Amino acid sequence: MRALVKTEPGPGLTLSEVPDPSCGPDEVIVRVLRTGICGTDLHILQWDDWAAGSVAAPLVPGHEFYGEVVRVGDAVCDVAIGDRVSGEGHIVCGTCRNCRAGRRQMCIRTIGLGLHRDGAFAELLSIPAGNVWVHSSEIEPELGAIFDPLGNAVHTALAFPLVGEDVLVSGCGPIGLMSVAVARHVGARYIVATDVSPARLELAATLGADDTVDVARDPIRRAQQTLGMREGFDIGFEMSGAAAALPEMLENMNHGGRIAMLGLPSEPFAVDWGKVVTHMLTLKGIYGREMFETWNAMAAMLQTSAQLRGRIASVIADTIPAWDWEAGFAAARAANTGKIILDWTAL
Repeated sequence: MRALVKTEPGPGLTLSEVPDPSCGPDEVIVRVLRTGICGTDLHILQWDDWAAGSVAAPLVPGHEFYGEVVRVGDAVCDVAIGDRVSGEGHIVCGTCRNCRAGRRQMCIRTIGLGLHRDGAFAELLSIPAGNVWVHSSEIEPELGAIFDPLGNAVHTALAFPLVGEDVLVSGCGPIGLMSVAVARHVGARYIVATDVSPARLELAATLGADDTVDVARDPIRRAQQTLGMREGFDIGFEMSGAAAALPEMLENMNHGGRIAMLGLPSEPFAVDWGKVVTHMLTLKGIYGREMFETWNAMAAMLQTSAQLRGRIASVIADTIPAWDWEAGFAAARAANTGKIILDWTAL
């Protein structure tokens, strides 16, 4: 098969012929139709310090995918040949305390698809059947390819009750944008989105944000005044990882406010812990998706709401043939674009 391969330590990827993956008794083989390009994949391409310390070459990266099952192992009973699927990219041990308690997203021995075992930037993918998510007919290939990052957005957005609440979203990358759409669907009152990209802020408005703030130019408090908010925000989604984002969010939260943090900071930064204590704020770290409640929730929302499907699909900026993967990765690196999809049927 053909695959994008990190052949050796260092920058770059190579589109080359590699052996087809094998299928264990509890695994399935998926013919990959679409893949999403994630920030993690950009790190692997560039081979920065994080990638050099986390990834062992050779490796096929990629963990966001949509495809068709073409083979099932002898022990597989819930996935069938012909199913259209995506998959949970965190492969867990099943025996640690958290796994045994049903908290698999907190497994202490997690293996990452496309990080620690060959991933989805290939014509064929091997994955444990227990990690497979079978799609309903409403899900188009491009939308199915972004279920992984959509799951991050849904996990963040549903971390705290949203109905009637005022929500502040910092960071309008693809996952932040999707969280805006989910918060609107679930029933938040006011949603304010912040970023430094006018294009992404414009898209946030179409996805359901009541106001947007370019934090390079204006304070967040301006949005509260515009919307007539008498108190601070009830819920915060910190999606950016920017050093200034969380401190600014803390300044704009109501007493008792709750913050879900998905963005990964690239460097340490100071936090006013006195405000966290005296304002009785809750900060909750979010990683990946809950297995598999997040998958159930996002599938149900998309299956029953054409409006939400349209909004989430609008985050996809372009679909590019896999043979032109370099153009796809270049587009994904742009600071003002949405999600980029690679089409593996076009090889």
